[in-house]
Amino acid sequence: MHASDIKTLIEAGLPGSQAVVRGDDGVHFEADIVCDCFSGQGMLAQHRMVYATLGPRMGGEIHALSLRTFTPAEWQQRGR
Repeated sequence: MHASDIKTLIEAGLPGSQAVVRGDDGVHFEADIVCDCFSGQGMLAQHRMVYATLGPRMGGEIHALSLRTFTPAEWQQRGR
């Protein structure tokens, strides 16, 4: 699996989201995801939302995925 495949899955599963996914070994990835849908949700709930977009690929094709999730306001505060 490629980072671009994960980006596509996340953005399709979380409408309006923007994802930046990194990883060059095909099984270990890092992702920064910005989505208004994260507003009012705790970090665990946000991560579950992302994992739900990937389904059974987690633990299979994707061995490890490190997530950083942000609302648009949080992303702006970080100067991104």
